[in-house]
Parts: sequence; C-alpha cells; structure tokens
Amino acid sequence: MYNLILVLLFTLYQGPQFDGPKLERMVQERDKLHTQWRSSESKKSGIFGNRTKKDMVETNEWLERIVSKDNQIMDELRMIGSIETTVISQEKDDYKSITIKLEQDVQALKRAVAERDKEIESKLRERRTFEWTTLIFFLSTGFLAWWVYRSKKPLSDKQRLDLN
Repeated sequence: MYNLILVLLFTLYQGPQFDGPKLERMVQERDKLHTQWRSSESKKSGIFGNRTKKDMVETNEWLERIVSKDNQIMDELRMIGSIETTVISQEKDDYKSITIKLEQDVQALKRAVAERDKEIESKLRERRTFEWTTLIFFLSTGFLAWWVYRSKKPLSDKQRLDLN
C-alpha cells in the first residue's frame, strides 16, 4: 500500500499536466495526516510503556483518515483523466473536421484546375485553327499573286514566237 502511495506521490510531482494547486494541497494534507499517524503510532500510554486499546483506536482513526484522503486524491486523478480524455477526443474531432474541410478544399481546387486545363486546351485549339487558317490564306494569296504576276507579265520575244 505504501509503495502505491509513493508511486502516486512520485507521479504527482513528475506530471505537470495535473491540476497542480488542488492536487498538491491534497497531497500536503495527506502528508500531515501521515505525520500525525506516525506520532500516534509512537504513543504508549499503557502500563509498563505498552500501547492501550485507546492508542490503537486513535492510530486506526488516523489510518482511516489517510485512506479517505487517498480516495479523494484518486477521485481527483480519475476526474483529471476523464477531463484529459474528453479534451483529447474534442481535439480529435476538431482535427477530423479540419481534415475533412481541407480534403473538400483540395477536391474543389482539383476541379478548378481541371476546368482551367479544359479552357486552356480549347484556347490552344482555337489558336491552332487560326494559325492554320492564316498559313493557308498566306500561301493562297502568295500563289494568287504569283499567278496574277505571271498572267500580266509582258511576253518576251521568244514567247511571242512560240505562240505564233
């Protein structure tokens, strides 16, 4: 039992996450009760320095108070544990909702990027169509100019002789 209490006290002083002031006050009260129990344990008011029934009852009462204080400390620790569990589950829910929202944002961004890619592709198709149309127009204009030039060019003497 004392080992359990010592381990409990050791963990209380080691764990800063516990509700410090209240728990520390309870541990100090328990220490006072333990000191009083030690002094009642050393009382020997009987004949020849023996312990009387009254001494033993008083010692047992101090032990009952110590056990009661230990139970209060354990209840406080359980409450702190349940509060921490609740806080952790709330944080978990918060992180879960944040994750869901971020996933929705990512999906929306993916859709927006896909739509933008489609727009870019359609613009590129329109540009290519314009480029080909311009090339065909340029080539046909060049050919037409050459043909008009050839048809309007005065015939050389050799060409006139060939026609006759």
